Amino acid sequence: MTAPQLIARAPLRTLRPRDLSDAFANPRAVISHHLGTGALARLAAGYVMAVPDDAEPGWRPSPETAGAGIAAAIYGIDHIVMMGISAARIHGAFPRAIGDVVIAAPRQHRPLVLDDGGRLHIVQRQTAALDARLETLDTGRVLVTTVEQTALDLARHPGRGGHPEEAAAALRNLLPRLDHDRLARIAAEQHGMGAALERIEALT
Repeated sequence: MTAPQLIARAPLRTLRPRDLSDAFANPRAVISHHLGTGALARLAAGYVMAVPDDAEPGWRPSPETAGAGIAAAIYGIDHIVMMGISAARIHGAFPRAIGDVVIAAPRQHRPLVLDDGGRLHIVQRQTAALDARLETLDTGRVLVTTVEQTALDLARHPGRGGHPEEAAAALRNLLPRLDHDRLARIAAEQHGMGAALERIEALT
């Protein structure tokens, strides 16, 4: 089996070169070759993604797809949740793509610089406690916070990910879509969300 085939079987089609050490004597050289052919795409230093089979030549993943793939390679697909400004982007709360990505995981990680610009911010959260659902990206499905959870997170930490103005705009755009009973339930169940709920209620 080729390196692209092995990587394509990984969650969100993403692996680290060292993950292939059992299959290849020199995985970095093998990956470098397939990067040159366009079968693989480098996401950041130490992370590569298998290009989807139906992708156009020169395909590059969105920042959200790249960030989710990297986080899945570090923590496992079942332990990450896209949140904040990135979840708002998935929910269509603002049209302009931004380079920075925010992912919740069991442990904090230093920011990672993405090859296409921007940074991946991995923040420590109890991911099982987040209100999230599966959404489809170009390379697979990943948990993304619901519009209600996303609104609360944006209200609580508008600067997380480095785009406070976009976060404020996204929050306003999410307001008509909120289920306020669900919003109140989530805020009651999660520590520190009372003030965030008050900020949202003040906007409605």
